[in-house]
Amino acid sequence: MSKDMPFMRDALPPEALDQLFLTARSRNAWKPETLDPAIWQQLYDLVKMGATSANVSPARFVFCVSDEAKARVCQYMSGTNAAKSRDAAAIVIIAQDLDFAEKIPQLFPHNPGAKHWFGNPKVQSDTAFRNGTLQGAYLMLAARALGLDCGPMSGYDAAALDADFFAGTRVQSNFLCALGHGIDEPLDRLPRLPFEEACSLL
Repeated sequence: MSKDMPFMRDALPPEALDQLFLTARSRNAWKPETLDPAIWQQLYDLVKMGATSANVSPARFVFCVSDEAKARVCQYMSGTNAAKSRDAAAIVIIAQDLDFAEKIPQLFPHNPGAKHWFGNPKVQSDTAFRNGTLQGAYLMLAARALGLDCGPMSGYDAAALDADFFAGTRVQSNFLCALGHGIDEPLDRLPRLPFEEACSLL
Protein backbone atom coordinates (compact mmCIF):
# COMPACT_ATOMS: atom_id res chain seq x y z
CA MET A 1 0.00 0.00 0.00
CA SER A 2 1.35 3.46 -0.88
CA LYS A 3 2.78 5.32 2.08
CA ASP A 4 1.30 8.46 0.58
CA MET A 5 -2.24 7.12 0.85
CA PRO A 6 -4.18 8.90 3.61
CA PHE A 7 -5.32 6.57 6.35
CA MET A 8 -8.61 7.52 7.92
CA ARG A 9 -9.65 6.61 11.43
CA ASP A 10 -11.53 3.28 11.55
CA ALA A 11 -10.22 2.28 8.11
CA LEU A 12 -9.18 -1.32 7.61
CA PRO A 13 -5.46 -1.92 8.15
CA PRO A 14 -3.22 -1.84 5.07
CA GLU A 15 -2.89 -5.65 5.06
CA ALA A 16 -6.67 -6.01 4.67
CA LEU A 17 -6.80 -3.48 1.85
CA ASP A 18 -3.97 -5.35 0.13
CA GLN A 19 -5.89 -8.63 0.41
CA LEU A 20 -9.10 -7.14 -0.93
CA PHE A 21 -7.81 -4.79 -3.60
CA LEU A 22 -4.14 -3.95 -3.98
CA THR A 23 -2.30 -7.25 -4.23
CA ALA A 24 -5.31 -9.42 -5.17
CA ARG A 25 -5.36 -10.69 -8.75
CA SER A 26 -7.79 -12.61 -10.93
CA ARG A 27 -6.47 -16.19 -10.98
CA ASN A 28 -6.24 -18.61 -13.89
CA ALA A 29 -5.02 -21.86 -12.31
CA TRP A 30 -6.21 -23.58 -9.17
CA LYS A 31 -5.19 -26.00 -6.47
CA PRO A 32 -7.46 -29.05 -6.97
CA GLU A 33 -9.30 -29.30 -3.67
CA THR A 34 -12.65 -29.85 -2.03
CA LEU A 35 -13.48 -27.27 0.57
CA ASP A 36 -15.77 -27.71 3.57
CA PRO A 37 -19.33 -26.88 2.42
CA ALA A 38 -19.59 -24.58 5.43
CA ILE A 39 -17.29 -22.11 3.64
CA TRP A 40 -19.94 -21.45 1.00
CA GLN A 41 -22.55 -20.81 3.71
CA GLN A 42 -20.13 -18.48 5.48
CA LEU A 43 -19.43 -16.70 2.21
CA TYR A 44 -23.11 -16.17 1.45
CA ASP A 45 -23.79 -14.98 4.99
CA LEU A 46 -21.38 -12.11 4.30
CA VAL A 47 -22.66 -11.40 0.79
CA LYS A 48 -26.30 -11.17 1.83
CA MET A 49 -25.53 -8.28 4.17
CA GLY A 50 -24.41 -6.00 1.31
CA ALA A 51 -26.77 -3.18 0.40
CA THR A 52 -29.24 -3.45 -2.48
CA SER A 53 -32.07 -1.15 -3.61
CA ALA A 54 -34.93 -1.51 -1.12
CA ASN A 55 -33.18 -4.70 0.02
CA VAL A 56 -34.45 -6.47 -3.10
CA SER A 57 -31.54 -8.96 -3.11
CA PRO A 58 -32.14 -10.34 -6.63
CA ALA A 59 -28.92 -12.34 -6.92
CA ARG A 60 -29.09 -16.12 -6.99
CA PHE A 61 -25.87 -18.12 -6.63
CA VAL A 62 -25.30 -21.64 -7.91
CA PHE A 63 -22.14 -23.10 -6.34
CA CYS A 64 -20.91 -25.85 -8.66
CA VAL A 65 -18.57 -27.83 -6.41
CA SER A 66 -18.88 -31.45 -7.54
CA ASP A 67 -16.95 -32.70 -10.56
CA GLU A 68 -20.26 -33.36 -12.28
CA ALA A 69 -21.58 -29.85 -11.66
CA LYS A 70 -18.33 -28.22 -12.74
CA ALA A 71 -18.30 -30.28 -15.96
CA ARG A 72 -21.91 -29.27 -16.53
CA VAL A 73 -21.18 -25.54 -16.35
CA CYS A 74 -17.84 -25.82 -18.18
CA GLN A 75 -19.55 -27.16 -21.31
CA TYR A 76 -21.05 -23.69 -21.83
CA MET A 77 -17.77 -21.78 -21.36
CA SER A 78 -15.30 -20.77 -24.01
CA GLY A 79 -12.54 -23.36 -24.33
CA THR A 80 -10.02 -21.12 -22.57
CA ASN A 81 -12.31 -20.40 -19.63
CA ALA A 82 -13.31 -24.05 -19.24
CA ALA A 83 -9.69 -25.23 -19.23
CA LYS A 84 -8.67 -22.77 -16.53
CA SER A 85 -11.73 -23.32 -14.29
CA ARG A 86 -12.17 -27.08 -13.92
CA ASP A 87 -9.78 -27.42 -10.98
CA ALA A 88 -11.26 -24.58 -8.94
CA ALA A 89 -12.94 -25.53 -5.68
CA ALA A 90 -16.16 -23.95 -6.96
CA ILE A 91 -17.49 -22.35 -10.10
CA VAL A 92 -20.24 -19.98 -9.09
CA ILE A 93 -23.02 -18.93 -11.42
CA ILE A 94 -24.00 -15.40 -10.40
CA ALA A 95 -27.53 -14.79 -11.62
CA GLN A 96 -30.47 -12.50 -10.97
CA ASP A 97 -34.13 -13.39 -10.49
CA LEU A 98 -36.50 -11.14 -12.43
CA ASP A 99 -39.22 -12.23 -10.00
CA PHE A 100 -37.27 -10.72 -7.08
CA ALA A 101 -40.25 -8.52 -6.15
CA GLU A 102 -42.16 -11.56 -4.90
CA LYS A 103 -39.70 -11.64 -1.97
CA ILE A 104 -40.23 -8.00 -1.01
CA PRO A 105 -42.86 -8.72 1.69
CA GLN A 106 -40.20 -10.92 3.33
CA LEU A 107 -37.24 -8.61 2.73
CA PHE A 108 -38.91 -5.19 3.11
CA PRO A 109 -41.57 -6.02 5.71
CA HIS A 110 -42.24 -2.44 6.84
CA ASN A 111 -43.58 -1.72 3.32
CA PRO A 112 -44.65 -4.96 1.63
CA GLY A 113 -46.51 -2.97 -1.01
CA ALA A 114 -43.13 -1.90 -2.37
CA LYS A 115 -43.29 -4.93 -4.65
CA HIS A 116 -45.48 -2.80 -6.92
CA TRP A 117 -42.61 -0.36 -7.46
CA PHE A 118 -41.14 -2.94 -9.79
CA GLY A 119 -44.15 -3.78 -11.96
CA ASN A 120 -42.75 -2.07 -15.04
CA PRO A 121 -40.71 -4.66 -16.99
CA LYS A 122 -37.82 -2.25 -17.69
CA VAL A 123 -37.60 -1.14 -14.06
CA GLN A 124 -37.72 -4.80 -13.07
CA SER A 125 -34.96 -5.81 -15.48
CA ASP A 126 -32.74 -2.82 -14.69
CA THR A 127 -33.14 -3.29 -10.93
CA ALA A 128 -32.41 -7.01 -11.09
CA PHE A 129 -29.32 -6.58 -13.27
CA ARG A 130 -27.88 -3.62 -11.37
CA ASN A 131 -28.33 -5.12 -7.93
CA GLY A 132 -27.46 -8.66 -8.99
CA THR A 133 -24.19 -7.36 -10.43
CA LEU A 134 -23.56 -5.48 -7.20
CA GLN A 135 -24.10 -8.67 -5.21
CA GLY A 136 -21.70 -10.50 -7.52
CA ALA A 137 -19.05 -7.92 -6.62
CA TYR A 138 -19.84 -8.45 -2.94
CA LEU A 139 -19.26 -12.16 -3.51
CA MET A 140 -15.77 -11.54 -4.86
CA LEU A 141 -14.79 -9.20 -2.04
CA ALA A 142 -16.23 -11.52 0.59
CA ALA A 143 -14.35 -14.46 -0.93
CA ARG A 144 -11.09 -12.52 -0.81
CA ALA A 145 -11.84 -11.48 2.76
CA LEU A 146 -12.13 -15.19 3.65
CA GLY A 147 -8.77 -15.96 2.04
CA LEU A 148 -10.04 -17.29 -1.29
CA ASP A 149 -8.97 -16.26 -4.77
CA CYS A 150 -11.35 -15.30 -7.55
CA GLY A 151 -11.45 -15.84 -11.29
CA PRO A 152 -14.44 -13.91 -12.70
CA MET A 153 -15.39 -14.43 -16.34
CA SER A 154 -18.12 -13.69 -18.85
CA GLY A 155 -17.02 -15.84 -21.78
CA TYR A 156 -19.83 -18.41 -21.89
CA ASP A 157 -23.08 -19.18 -23.73
CA ALA A 158 -25.57 -17.55 -21.40
CA ALA A 159 -28.69 -18.68 -23.24
CA ALA A 160 -27.64 -22.34 -23.21
CA LEU A 161 -26.49 -22.24 -19.59
CA ASP A 162 -29.73 -20.58 -18.49
CA ALA A 163 -31.81 -23.16 -20.37
CA ASP A 164 -29.96 -25.90 -18.49
CA PHE A 165 -29.74 -24.47 -14.99
CA PHE A 166 -32.76 -22.15 -14.81
CA ALA A 167 -35.41 -23.72 -17.05
CA GLY A 168 -38.93 -22.78 -16.02
CA THR A 169 -37.81 -19.76 -13.98
CA ARG A 170 -37.12 -16.09 -14.63
CA VAL A 171 -33.57 -16.38 -13.35
CA GLN A 172 -30.88 -15.15 -15.74
CA SER A 173 -27.15 -15.66 -15.40
CA ASN A 174 -24.95 -12.56 -15.19
CA PHE A 175 -21.37 -13.86 -14.97
CA LEU A 176 -19.34 -16.77 -13.63
CA CYS A 177 -16.64 -16.80 -10.98
CA ALA A 178 -14.19 -19.55 -10.11
CA LEU A 179 -13.26 -19.65 -6.41
CA GLY A 180 -10.52 -21.47 -4.53
CA HIS A 181 -6.79 -21.09 -4.01
CA GLY A 182 -4.88 -19.92 -7.07
CA ILE A 183 -1.59 -21.58 -7.97
CA ASP A 184 -0.58 -19.52 -10.99
CA GLU A 185 1.91 -16.71 -10.68
CA PRO A 186 -0.22 -13.56 -10.68
CA LEU A 187 0.62 -11.27 -13.55
CA ASP A 188 1.90 -7.78 -12.96
CA ARG A 189 -0.89 -5.37 -12.23
CA LEU A 190 -2.36 -3.94 -15.43
CA PRO A 191 -2.66 -0.15 -15.61
CA ARG A 192 -5.60 1.63 -14.05
CA LEU A 193 -6.91 5.09 -14.85
CA PRO A 194 -5.58 7.75 -12.52
CA PHE A 195 -7.96 9.74 -10.36
CA GLU A 196 -7.73 12.75 -12.68
CA GLU A 197 -8.99 10.75 -15.67
CA ALA A 198 -11.74 8.79 -13.94
CA CYS A 199 -13.07 11.17 -11.29
CA SER A 200 -14.38 14.68 -10.82
CA LEU A 201 -14.53 16.70 -7.63
CA LEU A 202 -17.37 19.25 -7.86
